[in-house]
Amino acid sequence: MSDPAANVLFSEPGARYRTIAYGPVLCGIVLGLEVIRGGQAHWFGLIFCGLLLAGFVWLQVIAGKRHISVELTPDTLREGTETLPLRSIAEVLPEIDEESWDDEDWESARALGELTGVPRRRKGIGLKLRDGGLVQAWARDHHTLRAELTAAVAALDGSGTPVAEAETAEGDEEKEAR
Repeated sequence: MSDPAANVLFSEPGARYRTIAYGPVLCGIVLGLEVIRGGQAHWFGLIFCGLLLAGFVWLQVIAGKRHISVELTPDTLREGTETLPLRSIAEVLPEIDEESWDDEDWESARALGELTGVPRRRKGIGLKLRDGGLVQAWARDHHTLRAELTAAVAALDGSGTPVAEAETAEGDEEKEAR
């Protein structure tokens, strides 16, 4: 059986679990300094604050993993909770011209996912759909996503099957005709 992670062309996790430990570690350092310094150590307060910080950050990490993660496979683009089949993408639109005064049409298009717009610290990528609509994909590393997405869309022909598979199928049909 093939490994699903092997088919991932691009991935951004949205948030990392290690950030949960930052608050408790900082509270532990403060507690350690209080013990070393010799005076009253605020055991309850620092442990409580560390657990409280860990709890709030845990909620943010869960939300980040669910809503701002990105994954591109040869067949689909998942942006947060929305999955878009690559066969429905007609074209990956060019980057914004920073010197131009005019806005591109796709800059005001709906962002993929269930968020109201492109998440902070991420950059939009214009996509033209086969039905004529415009949407925005987004990623922190938007240059890599744009390159991988452009290559993946180019690898698909109009029927939504990878070009290599389509050529193999055509070759099989020719062999059967002989």
